Amino acid sequence: MNTNNEIRIEARGMRCPRPIVELAKARRQAQPGSLIVITADDLAFESDVKAWCETTRNELASLEREGDVVVATIRLMGGF
Repeated sequence: MNTNNEIRIEARGMRCPRPIVELAKARRQAQPGSLIVITADDLAFESDVKAWCETTRNELASLEREGDVVVATIRLMGGF
C-alpha cells in the first residue's frame, strides 16, 4: 500500500542487488520527508540498506528482523 507519505516495497524473493535497485527507483519518485518501507529476505539486504542510507544521506528510521525477513523503514532526507 502506498500513501502520499509512505511507499511500501515487497522485495522478498529478490536477490542482491535487486532490493536496493527497487529502493533507488522508489526514492526517485518520492518527496523528501516520505517514508519507504521495504521488506526483503536477501542475506545481504541488512548491510546493503545501511550502506545505501549512509551513502545517499537518508535516514534509516528502523530496521527490524524476524527470522530471515528484514523490514527497513527509510525516511527520505532530500540527499539525492
